[in-house]
Amino acid sequence: MTLQQLAYFVAVADVRSFTRAADLVGVAQPTLSRQLRALEDELGAPLVDRGGRNGPVLTPAGEAVLPLARRMLADADSARTAVAEIVGLRGGRVRVGATPSLCIGVLADVLRVFHAQHPGISLELVEDGSPPLVRTLSRGELDIALVIVPPGGVDPALHITPLLRERLSVASPATQPPPSGRGSLTVRELARRQLVVPRQGYDLREVVQRAFADADVAPRYAVQGGEMDAVLRLVEAGTGVAVVPDLVFVGRPRLRRTVLTPALYRTVALARRADLKPTHAVRAFQETLLSFLAELSAGSGLPGDVQVLHRPDH
Repeated sequence: MTLQQLAYFVAVADVRSFTRAADLVGVAQPTLSRQLRALEDELGAPLVDRGGRNGPVLTPAGEAVLPLARRMLADADSARTAVAEIVGLRGGRVRVGATPSLCIGVLADVLRVFHAQHPGISLELVEDGSPPLVRTLSRGELDIALVIVPPGGVDPALHITPLLRERLSVASPATQPPPSGRGSLTVRELARRQLVVPRQGYDLREVVQRAFADADVAPRYAVQGGEMDAVLRLVEAGTGVAVVPDLVFVGRPRLRRTVLTPALYRTVALARRADLKPTHAVRAFQETLLSFLAELSAGSGLPGDVQVLHRPDH
């Protein structure tokens, strides 16, 4: 039995819906259901009747466990509060940097979860390309940043924790026929289509241009420039297609994903200055991020071809 399982059970009891309970605690629904089953197996009795006409209904065993679960979670929260006051998590600041595609794909949810867990900590977000973020981090103007690892590696003065390996795919409007009947596009085939690319400074733009150069073909641009959100909106509107990381397809049903061959991958890492000891607040943010990614991976909440490279220590 874990506190996390008890929290999932209480959430289901409060909202009487597995879907809304999963949203409330910030995990994928399969993860919540699996953990609740494990709790029931541990206790030796079902806690929730899943066949109710109006949603999940607590069994007699669930009714008996619910007040005990609430008390245990309250005691755990009191313990966290007492320790947080000692180690400084009741206040402080975390300055986070991230690329626009990561802000769209995963970071917004992580910031939401972290703020709920540590409402006394001030969060500051800087959105930019990886090279500018690395420079800002090196100057001490950021505490931590999610960056793309370049082919030659990053500055050795930074401490790097690889987080994700994700594929780059072709995004096209879902309202139009797929760009390829076989579900994939070569770089040469992509060169015959109108392309939307972000502004200079995006590592993604440089990767795409290098792929065209390696294939000895020239791209045809529909629109150049703009931030990632603008690129995706232009694609949704039918202006052209774009090469984007698989994470951005989350929650965008108006986009169609077509794999690019040969495959292009990139590695996302968490970076901070190696010469500075991270504060308790920064460590807490890192733990929240790693736990969130682990939950997504366990619940099959990661889109396309995305692999989690680092797991939380606990």
